[in-house]
Amino acid sequence: MPASSKVRLTKTLVDSAEATNKRYMIWDSDLAGFAVRIESSGTKSFVIRYRADGGGRSAPQRFVSIGRFGNLTVEEARKEAKKVLGRIAVGEDPAAHRNARRKEMKIAALVDLYEEEGCYIQRGVRQGEPMKPLTKQYTIGRLRHHVVRLLGHKRITELTAGDIERFVRDVEQGKSRKDGKIGHRKRIIVRGGPGAARKAFRDLSAMYSFAVRRDLVDKNPCEKAVVRKTDGRRTRFLSLAEVRKLGDACDMLQKEGLNPKALNITRLWMLTGCRRQEIVELKWTELDFERGLLVLADSKTGQSTRPLSRAAISLLRTIPKTDKIDYVFPADCGQGYFQGTKKLWPKIVAKAGLEGVTPHTLRHTLGAIATSSGEALAMTGALLGHANLRSTMIYAHVDYDPMRRAADRVGETITSALLS
Repeated sequence: MPASSKVRLTKTLVDSAEATNKRYMIWDSDLAGFAVRIESSGTKSFVIRYRADGGGRSAPQRFVSIGRFGNLTVEEARKEAKKVLGRIAVGEDPAAHRNARRKEMKIAALVDLYEEEGCYIQRGVRQGEPMKPLTKQYTIGRLRHHVVRLLGHKRITELTAGDIERFVRDVEQGKSRKDGKIGHRKRIIVRGGPGAARKAFRDLSAMYSFAVRRDLVDKNPCEKAVVRKTDGRRTRFLSLAEVRKLGDACDMLQKEGLNPKALNITRLWMLTGCRRQEIVELKWTELDFERGLLVLADSKTGQSTRPLSRAAISLLRTIPKTDKIDYVFPADCGQGYFQGTKKLWPKIVAKAGLEGVTPHTLRHTLGAIATSSGEALAMTGALLGHANLRSTMIYAHVDYDPMRRAADRVGETITSALLS
């Protein structure tokens, strides 16, 4: 059938239209601008041709697709075409809207923009400050490994609360799991799980808040998503007996030749309650031996001053200084700090027989021992370097041994009264 043909479109006519080596149109004689387009592949689609900007020969000619033949019947396509042509008559430009959507940023591109311009603290005492390098690395890593993997193809305005709820469930179930080689002797292992899902959700929400501030989207779809938005509160901490096991393990591993830097870092984690990187990246200039203080130039809550126990000071005095390097635990080669704790920590806890213990468990342990010993929350917060008491309360666990001893004492008093 010639491309210039004009006839009323029917199912029989469209069914019989055969593909050629070039695409062609069959125009409907009843509805101006309505046609079926036959591709050289045989695909048949209903289209509308119109002139934008109010019409006229000088206006740009545009096409907009209504849908494929098969998904739509001829009459369904004709009804939809009438609706679209009606909107065009009052000044709308559906093709321009379609092109704008095609150019609209996708979530994968938003992650790139967020990495470049948006990784700043959004609340708290450090609001407006850039994320620390390691925090930024972990944040962008989670966005790429979970969000881009599962949602990266979507346009940023398309994401709904329902999409986010499904995304969280998928990450919990391990659907973003990955284990692949990324270089010489390097692998990337992504496991997913509930903890990863909650962190990825928080990162996604923060990224959308950034997009709202940039007027890229009108709202943050995470705000209406029904998901668990907080991590499960950690309650694991070491008893004094377990602390002795950890100390014995460090002593035994030192005799066996394990890197002493990893062992001393472990001891200082326990003695100071500091966060992992605060000890790993500790500098001699941050130690005030005369006043017995740890003066961190930069911590999670900014500049932080904390008291050092005599035991911590005695340990620090045994550590030799490396010429021209300010790190207390310098790298074995190069100018940076020692980064072997991640590899050696499993050996330490295995030797101590402490399953499920992390470096952060030692921070919880110091908080628990402090509160169980009767220290006020404010004092415990000072030891841990907290900016507010609400943070300290998370660590304010109680050792149940003193509680049981107290229960025994009270019980004996009551028993003697009952039996007298």
